[in-house]
Amino acid sequence: MESDIIIVLLILGITVILLVLDVVRIDIVAIGCMLALGWTGVLNTREMFSGFSSNAVIAMLSVMILGRGIARTGIMDEFSKLVIKKAGTRKRNLVGLLSVSTGLLSGLIQNIGAAALFLPGVMQVSRRTRIPASSLIMPIGFAAILGGTLTMVGSGPLILVNDLLKNQGYDAYNLFSVTPVGIVLLFSGIGYFLLFGSKVLPQKGIGKTDKTEQEKLVEKLDLPHNIKLLSINKGSSLVGKTPEKAGLWDVYHVNLLGIGKGNDVVYAPWRETKLNEGQTLAVLGSAENIEHFSKDFNLDDVSVSRYFSDDFNPNVSGFAEIIIPPDSDLSGKSIREYSLRKRYAVEPVILFNKGERVDGDFSDLEIRPGDSLVVYGRWDKIKDLKKSTDFVVLTGFDVDKKEKSKTWPAIACFVFAITLAMVGFPISMAFLTGALGIVLTRVLNIGEAYEAIDWKVVFLLAGLIPLGVAMQKTGTASFLAESIMSVVVDLHPVFFVLMVGVLSTVFSLFMSNVGAIVVLAPLVMGLAGIAGIDPRPLVLMAAVCAANSFILPTHQVNAFLMSSGGYRNADYIKAGSGMTILFLTITVLIFYFFIV
Repeated sequence: MESDIIIVLLILGITVILLVLDVVRIDIVAIGCMLALGWTGVLNTREMFSGFSSNAVIAMLSVMILGRGIARTGIMDEFSKLVIKKAGTRKRNLVGLLSVSTGLLSGLIQNIGAAALFLPGVMQVSRRTRIPASSLIMPIGFAAILGGTLTMVGSGPLILVNDLLKNQGYDAYNLFSVTPVGIVLLFSGIGYFLLFGSKVLPQKGIGKTDKTEQEKLVEKLDLPHNIKLLSINKGSSLVGKTPEKAGLWDVYHVNLLGIGKGNDVVYAPWRETKLNEGQTLAVLGSAENIEHFSKDFNLDDVSVSRYFSDDFNPNVSGFAEIIIPPDSDLSGKSIREYSLRKRYAVEPVILFNKGERVDGDFSDLEIRPGDSLVVYGRWDKIKDLKKSTDFVVLTGFDVDKKEKSKTWPAIACFVFAITLAMVGFPISMAFLTGALGIVLTRVLNIGEAYEAIDWKVVFLLAGLIPLGVAMQKTGTASFLAESIMSVVVDLHPVFFVLMVGVLSTVFSLFMSNVGAIVVLAPLVMGLAGIAGIDPRPLVLMAAVCAANSFILPTHQVNAFLMSSGGYRNADYIKAGSGMTILFLTITVLIFYFFIV
């Protein structure tokens, strides 16, 4: 065995151990792997850094920019509403519908593109249903990978396999030759999560361990955070009354956040606003107080069915703690005199006056310098508060800026990129062109485009790609394949078929799936001839199994979704192990009994 092969095997072994143990961040492991290949002389400098210019990395960061551009338009908000309308709020229904949609689309476009298109919508569904994103993102990622086996253009290895076969004098496969296998794999994968998802998926959302600013504020100040939408019926005694006359603050201790009719919403309405039949009130308070108020005025709880409930989700609105500085115009005045609601459309919930907490109706209390208020409102209105010299806003927040006017330019850029990829242009060039279009059409500025890139994922892929280069350059991949295949070539054909699947799976974890099929195809053809087995379907099976990359987040789709789902390597090992076994079992059985 040559020294370079021994060095590559050692680096490969250490990399695998570190990835499995998850004691060091995966991007650091990848960078260390890349540098080790350079310092040991296995790769020259150009080869060592080749990952940063690879098609996979360029495609990845381009997709991130495209995804951020699509999310900016708010179009995926509408998608999430449609999904919830069709599937409800049950996790199983949502996983099934989202996975089928992503998987079928992935059969027509590159799987990374399908994942990027659905990710913003999945995040919105998670926020609206309060189902942890970690329970939804991995299933749609796996579905995108499995969907790549539906057609001969769904993934790189399947596109390449026809060229490899024709070069050796074999007939090419048609577009849908692999479809029966892909359908079984896709729906088996979806069924796997429907049956075992609660056991194999992490049951946490992003930031669950570290509480958000809102969660900390609610907990620290014991704030009411129960928001209900109540409809005013005909004959309700609330009709014609004002919120103040109805005693919302002083009698029922609930806050009126907004009044809606149809899609029109008035936030933090004036205290003297007259209430009318058919209006919907968004009220904040304890469940007991809201129920008391609703019962006394014969109101219907329509929290689930009303469209404008979306305007009170944590992405759009929330609590903010503000302090009154000495030079504030509010100092020495009451909230009523200052017209806080009219000026800023925010609802004051709690006042800390002279160090004492005041709940309920405090609109006529004199505000002094150093007093603090907790208000509830839309983030864009709280941003206006922050700009004012009358207040010091203590609560950190991000304004979820939506540019609906940019919807068509963003869609056009995404569709153009997908079209370029489908007609045969390199996916990296196609998606980078689309990403540039996102910037040129001003959906995102260049700074926002750079911010959209998750550099952890970029360094993960860029660091591991040279490992695949080293395996091919030194002959390590061929050495491993020949050593293992020589053991099974004289055994029953089912073992030979199984070993082709296992090798493709293992290789695709640490080198590009295209690289895996390039290495394996000639070996499989030669050894199949020795074993007396038709090599054509075996090469197709190797190409299919190159998609069996679930145990580690090294596949482009898994790497892309890892941060959004808040996953660790251990999460992929746990969920991916079962999926890998299922994938191999189905593929080997189908190819052995029906194709080989």
